[in-house]
Amino acid sequence: MDDVLERAQMVDEQLRARGIADVRVLDAMRAVPRHQFVSASLRQNAYDDAPLPIGHGQTISQPYIVALMCELAALDATSSVLEVGTGCGYQAAVLGRLARTVLSLEIVAPLAQQAAARLASLGFGNVEVRRDDGRRGAPDHAPFDAILAAAAAERVPDALFDQLAPGGRLVAPVGGAEQELRVHRRTDDGIVTERVCGVAFVPMTGG
Repeated sequence: MDDVLERAQMVDEQLRARGIADVRVLDAMRAVPRHQFVSASLRQNAYDDAPLPIGHGQTISQPYIVALMCELAALDATSSVLEVGTGCGYQAAVLGRLARTVLSLEIVAPLAQQAAARLASLGFGNVEVRRDDGRRGAPDHAPFDAILAAAAAERVPDALFDQLAPGGRLVAPVGGAEQELRVHRRTDDGIVTERVCGVAFVPMTGG
């Protein structure tokens, strides 16, 4: 099976069948070549419904979680997005097809360098990767319409809330041994939090 058919199958069986309904998210997941974001030895598993190791103790999230987080972020073509935890760059690529601009922060220098080169080679000119501590966010680019964290913390750093635009959404896993995915929305009355589902992410590092 070629990668185009594998992506179509992934979208139908792993995403749409599990409730992902945002057409733009489904189209983005169908378009981004996930096999380009994993090592050659794992390419036969690139479209499995599972996370995969990418080195340095990090993983590429399973497709369903990437799609779910993107759907929860409620992006449109004018959105500015901050991603905390670039990893291999796969979720940044999906976000790049959904939003106007994406700034992705990665604390592990080799991963940041590899992701930046990979995204550039694939033509994602609206995605910038920066080697930085994601806990601090990117105040020089704030505010953001959406912030997505691909690593879990016991509590979301205050700096990220501070950089969320009015009406914006912050999607992040929260917890330690037990984690849950949460959506935080900035409203006129402050931050409103919705608990979505249990998840398992690598821990957020830095500080």
